[in-house]
Amino acid sequence: TKKQIAQFPSGDAKNGEMVFWAGGCASCHAADKAKGVAKLLLTGGHELKTPFGIFRAPNISTDKRVGIGAWSLGNFANAMKNGVRPDGSHYFPAFPYTSYTRMTDKDVADLWAFMKKLPESANKVADHSIPFPFNIRRGLGLWKWLYLDKTSVLQVANENSELLRGRYLVEALGHCGECHTPRNIIGGMDKTRWLAGGVGPEGKEKIPNITPHKDGVGDWSKVDLAYGLETGFTPEFDSFGSSMVAVQENMAKLSALDRNAIALYLKSIGSIAGKP
Repeated sequence: TKKQIAQFPSGDAKNGEMVFWAGGCASCHAADKAKGVAKLLLTGGHELKTPFGIFRAPNISTDKRVGIGAWSLGNFANAMKNGVRPDGSHYFPAFPYTSYTRMTDKDVADLWAFMKKLPESANKVADHSIPFPFNIRRGLGLWKWLYLDKTSVLQVANENSELLRGRYLVEALGHCGECHTPRNIIGGMDKTRWLAGGVGPEGKEKIPNITPHKDGVGDWSKVDLAYGLETGFTPEFDSFGSSMVAVQENMAKLSALDRNAIALYLKSIGSIAGKP
């Protein structure tokens, strides 16, 4: 609500940079194949070709005309946590607000403080190419009622701070479930198969099971998982591939403590067999 947003803390850009990398902002909003500092130019344009149509990541640079430079913290928080645009309409859930909704107010404010320091891009991104009836944004209100859930997926003992941190990084900032959890015919996550793998957003790529099952990462130790997030190597010294490369590069920028927390969480969730 507006009252809640007005009570947001002032932003800390230093922590906001960590939130930026953990949240994978550059992976979708920087130019395709951007490297190094080019990842901080959030020019938009990346295409996600799905069974529902083609979604194009918007320009979220500080440009005031085609980016989000004219936004307020309230606009930004409402987008991140509620999936609502400044004009009051709904964002399509290709934007993973169903995970970002679990972010703390502090991290939202810190991310906004960091993003305000990033460069402008005047790149105007084409609209999504989505056929009827999926292009009707009003229908997303019902979809959100079904699937926009601020509660955590995994229940964790409050005294286990490392596991709580891991849950937050996986379920909120890292939005791992958005790809690693299978979806139903209307695009909602099947949380009974949380992180058990499935078909990628574009309907082609097989996203792996990352639960502790033998079909997933059951043979990986906590050290293996943390090392993989840091280096991109599996225990067999294969390298991560496909879209996971960008995710790993983001995770390598986090602290060792955060990578360890993610690993602990992944070893603590339910073991679910993968599907062919």
